[in-house]
Amino acid sequence: MKNDKPHMLGRVVACLLAMTTAPAYAQTAPQGFYRPGPLNGITDVPGVRVAHVTKISGNGALRPGAGPVRTGATVILPNDDIWNKRVSAAIYTLNGNGELTGSHWVEESGFLEVPVVLTNTLNVGRADDGVIDWMIEHHPQIGAPDDVPLPVVGECDDQLLNDIQGRHVAANDIAAALDRAATGQFKRGNVGAGTGMVLFGFKGGIGSASRVLDASRGGYIVGVLVNANNGSQPRRDLVIDGVDVGRKLEHELLPFFPGREAAQATPKVPDGSIIVTVATNAPLEARQLREIAQRAVLGLGRTGLTSNTSSGDFIIAFSTTRLTPRETGRPTATVETDDARLDVLFEATAEATQAAVYNALFSARTMTGANGATIYGLPVERVRRMLSGEHHE
Repeated sequence: MKNDKPHMLGRVVACLLAMTTAPAYAQTAPQGFYRPGPLNGITDVPGVRVAHVTKISGNGALRPGAGPVRTGATVILPNDDIWNKRVSAAIYTLNGNGELTGSHWVEESGFLEVPVVLTNTLNVGRADDGVIDWMIEHHPQIGAPDDVPLPVVGECDDQLLNDIQGRHVAANDIAAALDRAATGQFKRGNVGAGTGMVLFGFKGGIGSASRVLDASRGGYIVGVLVNANNGSQPRRDLVIDGVDVGRKLEHELLPFFPGREAAQATPKVPDGSIIVTVATNAPLEARQLREIAQRAVLGLGRTGLTSNTSSGDFIIAFSTTRLTPRETGRPTATVETDDARLDVLFEATAEATQAAVYNALFSARTMTGANGATIYGLPVERVRRMLSGEHHE
């Protein structure tokens, strides 16, 4: 085993830590074994578009159906006309206590013909309506005589901080987000579907990262976006760059609920999930993309995530260059078959997924929500010192 791995992975963490003193999407120096793209996000994959709906309002006691509101949605479009330029895709379920609608058809067909939408558990139906409204508006032939779409909507539970009964994301919010989805940089952390999320007992949410392969290895790009909400994962399990950060902070900055004794053991945090979206411009078929999705799990494991029984942990992977045009119904012929290049894509996927989870932690900030519940953001300066070895905590 190479002895420079800790040093190289340390660069991943150092660059992510640098993000905490700048905007949540700030650029950093090259990191890890594979260099990030210029945006260090899923939109480094050409053509991929992202937009958020973020809803924050009200404070104090929970009034079911009224607030406080700490929720949102995130939309991901693989290209500028997903209905007609269907991308090859696959889904892997790590643990199925959750929902990713439309997944059966993706697995059956081997392609994706709709956007990927992320939101909270009780907003799945409204997000589904928004996708349908948007697609009919842009493609009036849907259902007359075209086929009908099956929206792909992934959910995570944000009830700890949010009035989830209120279902505050409406269908028109989703349609508007899809209209403004764009290439380029986008915000991370407490935004979109990640607004009310919790991770390792810290504030979680949206994270993203990318990795670019050298020309000799195909020059492909892998981009990952996560909505990280594994709130019930024990704090002690969090590992960053091989350092047991979670153990060092196991009894500090715990989720706070007014009226509870400060010295009480970690309060119960509702069980959560993680949805991982992997995009690549490598020309891969569905079978290969399922293998890519499985490698994302290795990146999750490096952070300490173990996928609890109550977790809904889903990975969807798609290729922007392996298409099945609606006009012909026949997939494009080119597929990457070089095993050495595929192995590198596997490695880059695991690394980008790991980095995306860290990006969610480093980008999110302390949030107080329903009933005064407070989830603290990762204490980034202390973590920086832990990782740099300045002193032992």
